[in-house]
Amino acid sequence: MAENVVIVGGVAAGMSAASQAKRRKSSLAVTAIEKSEFISYGSCGLPYYIMDLTKKHTDLIAIPKERFKSERNIDVLTRTEVVSIDPKAGKVHAIDHIEKKDIVVPYDYLAVTTGASAVKPPIPGIDNPAIFQLRTLDDGIAIKGFIKSHSLKRSAIIGAGYIGMEMAEALKWLGLEVIVIEKLPGILGTMDDEITALVEKTLEGNGVKLLKSTEVKSFEQKENGLIRIETSGGSFDVDLVILSIGVKPNSLVAKAAGVATGVHDAILVNEKMETNIPHIYAAGDCATVKHIILKKDVYLPLGTTANKQGKIAGANIAGANESFKGVAGTSVVKVFDLEVARTGLTEREALDNKLNAVASVITSKTRAHYYPGGKSITIKLVMEKKNGKLLGAQMAGGEGVSKRIDIIAAGLYKGMTVDELSRLDLSYAPPFAPVWDPLLVAATDALKKV
Repeated sequence: MAENVVIVGGVAAGMSAASQAKRRKSSLAVTAIEKSEFISYGSCGLPYYIMDLTKKHTDLIAIPKERFKSERNIDVLTRTEVVSIDPKAGKVHAIDHIEKKDIVVPYDYLAVTTGASAVKPPIPGIDNPAIFQLRTLDDGIAIKGFIKSHSLKRSAIIGAGYIGMEMAEALKWLGLEVIVIEKLPGILGTMDDEITALVEKTLEGNGVKLLKSTEVKSFEQKENGLIRIETSGGSFDVDLVILSIGVKPNSLVAKAAGVATGVHDAILVNEKMETNIPHIYAAGDCATVKHIILKKDVYLPLGTTANKQGKIAGANIAGANESFKGVAGTSVVKVFDLEVARTGLTEREALDNKLNAVASVITSKTRAHYYPGGKSITIKLVMEKKNGKLLGAQMAGGEGVSKRIDIIAAGLYKGMTVDELSRLDLSYAPPFAPVWDPLLVAATDALKKV
């Protein structure tokens, strides 16, 4: 008799787990259960769908659910919500929102890949229909539909994280006035000041109004159809609000079943994606991940991590013995014409974790000085003072940022020092880099601090 594998959640981690389990052991009966209508889509593309660079929402879907059944023999239940897990009986209880009925699905192995939800604080008036969050494909469809069906002039984004920055560009692209309201004293809370200053300058240069250290007190619907936002820094009337305050792991159902949670209440997993309960795995934005520099569990919800964790979970469900060694927290974001990236630890994070860290910041050019089109790039390296071991990097520039941040990410996995970085044989041609690549310039400067 075939063993039953149930995957709770059908986006990045979930469908990676389902596909890998079935690929490794074809005799498994694999069922994925997804609360929404859509599975296997790229949520990172939502801002570009809203600004119409991606025309159809279906373009964001990697593999439609019909193909999972026809090509991979994986059953997918959409618009079906798992409400409880019974580890002793090996069953999940769910609500089929299409048929309006309760269902019970047995399992021998279970993977919880429920992702994360956008934070929605209890601010008066926050349930206004013109106030949106952007986390799921359903959210993206709703926002794009609202913009197309209304004559909008002014918008506000609450929160200045990655999604907030991408949506600022998207809404300006669509011709709206944009104000970004951030409660904290800085934007992109995971970056140091030298980098965020460049992002702020880019926002200003593109007509985005930025309010920092400003707390939203309430939202009020006005008779003229506008939403009045009352803040600690004054009031603003807008047509549309995007909430981008952060995310929290969807761990409540697993936690109620006895699954242990850790930092930020994310599901605690080991290198094999196992939880504390036998035969129950977890992966993706609902789970913790090991940080390769800090050597401890952290919560870093990223699509790249979700896919990798899901693959490991699926392989081990099928009987493999694979491990996920951890992440450096590598990420990149486009803010208008500025590329911004980070990996490893910022200087602030290194010092907060009691590391004897120093930092170096340089600004260089992305191409040979005589080749047209070169852009400025600023690189900040963070390293241990005693031996120059790399701890992290941040970059902002007009081009070539993602290429260079990936070099640092690879170096972090190998324990590279800034001296070793300064000796790398990096590619050179005038259209792509100066003979002394900005990374080599940054490493040479960093050596002075060690």
